[in-house]
Amino acid sequence: MTPMPMGQFWNNVGSLMATTMFVWAIIQQYFPYHLRAHIERYAHKFFGFLNPYITIIFPEYTGQRLRKSEAFTAIQNYLSSRSSIRAKRLKAEAVKNSKSLVLSMDDNEEVIDEFKGVKIWWTSSKIIPTTQSISYYPSSDERRFYKLTFHRRDRETVLDSFINHILEEGKAVELKNRQRKLYMNNSSESWWHKSSWRHVPFEHPANFRTLAMDPKKKQEIVNDLVKFKNGKEYYEKVGKAWKRGYLLYGPPGTGKSTMIAAMANFMEYDVYDLELTSVKDNTELKKLLIEISNKSIIVIEDIDCSLDLTGQRKKKKKTEEEGDEAKKEIEKKAKEEEKKESKVTLSGLLNFIDGIWSACGGERLIIFTTNHKEKLDEALIRRGRMDKHIEMSYCGFEAFKVLAMNYLDVAWDDSYDKIKEMLEDTEMTPADVAENLMPKYEGEETGECFKRLIKGLEDAKVAADKKKAEEEAEAAKMAEKEKEEKVKEEKKKAEEEAEAAKKEKEKKKEGESGEKKECSKCNGVATTEVKENGHVEKKQNN
Repeated sequence: MTPMPMGQFWNNVGSLMATTMFVWAIIQQYFPYHLRAHIERYAHKFFGFLNPYITIIFPEYTGQRLRKSEAFTAIQNYLSSRSSIRAKRLKAEAVKNSKSLVLSMDDNEEVIDEFKGVKIWWTSSKIIPTTQSISYYPSSDERRFYKLTFHRRDRETVLDSFINHILEEGKAVELKNRQRKLYMNNSSESWWHKSSWRHVPFEHPANFRTLAMDPKKKQEIVNDLVKFKNGKEYYEKVGKAWKRGYLLYGPPGTGKSTMIAAMANFMEYDVYDLELTSVKDNTELKKLLIEISNKSIIVIEDIDCSLDLTGQRKKKKKTEEEGDEAKKEIEKKAKEEEKKESKVTLSGLLNFIDGIWSACGGERLIIFTTNHKEKLDEALIRRGRMDKHIEMSYCGFEAFKVLAMNYLDVAWDDSYDKIKEMLEDTEMTPADVAENLMPKYEGEETGECFKRLIKGLEDAKVAADKKKAEEEAEAAKMAEKEKEEKVKEEKKKAEEEAEAAKKEKEKKKEGESGEKKECSKCNGVATTEVKENGHVEKKQNN
């Protein structure tokens, strides 16, 4: 039997492949879904006999793409060390203040791994939909995943040992290379972003050692944070989600933002700065919550200014009939503005803090800041939602000593007694104290800085006294004005009562006069009748 020429062999192979692809395209296009599913199942089973390799898929997102897979992240970290040696195409990211690079596999790249003598193939893949449809969220259609391929004889080793090994190794690598991040939520109009959050490296240097606050109060906060961080089992025991709320309130410049940064650095948490005015509605707020990672701080600054959180807001509805074109244009613009306005309600925010959805994740701190605590709804800041209320007040002497050590490296000075006395009588924020203490030029003496602070406190005292005198004068003026208005009202009331009494008297007098005239008239008629009757009787007698 003569062998088949090589050219004819490849022609036959090409024809077979073309026929197979044509038949498969016909099946995909015209066969019903259920029949197609049966065909695919038996096709996979047939090829399974021929292919001795097993493949496991690790998708990037789980739970209807609402949350990033921890397994995917662990594998990504695990492969960062392997891929730097074996892969040909890599992606680099700077971490740890750009002192090192973390390398990872590029899309559609493959590396070979080995574990206990078992050969394993890793593939980084991405699927982009081929449909040419117009989507408001095109980037969210991308599907990224890792493929793990191994021989069927190694199934037990891979499933029982290797997968647990890569998860533990990936978490260790993440902890080693972890760079904390500061996140901001995307506007609802930023539809081109795949995630609801964007981030930059968190590099704020604040810490509790340099925080200008009374040491006892500072230590109390540190103890509370440590208790929370080590309290996973305790929260499970009492049946609560592993989260804690802090309300920071006080005048501007008292260090609320610095406190948040110090807490983040102490706990080694990421910070999520939530801008409520950029959130479209309560549903989007829940989506943001789901995407927040564990070990994080959720911050809503100046919450009293963010939204009208006094309940369901009332919208003014027009009841007038349609007018001319100009009026229609105005109504159209009003509707467009209403669409842009955030629909987040107080109820939605309360559910975000401690509702059922708040348990999607753990080890989270929720921090609100405000300059006016009294403006907030009681339901929003009650214990259980805002568990700990921290007042950030004006600078006291203990806080001043911390600032003096931070800015001037001075533990004690002869001017401290005077400064202590002035701080007790004068309200000055830590920000203003720090500005006065900061040297203004190279080589400035510490004494000059303390003199500038004393001068600032004196000026603040004068300004405060002047403001107080103006407020008292304004209050006295208002009281005098109210007194004058009260006298005028009483005088007007007396005049109205006198006028009413006069009218009543005149009305009564007119009534009495009318009664007399009526009686006189009645008497005249009676006399006439008597005379007439007498006449009649007289006539009758005649």
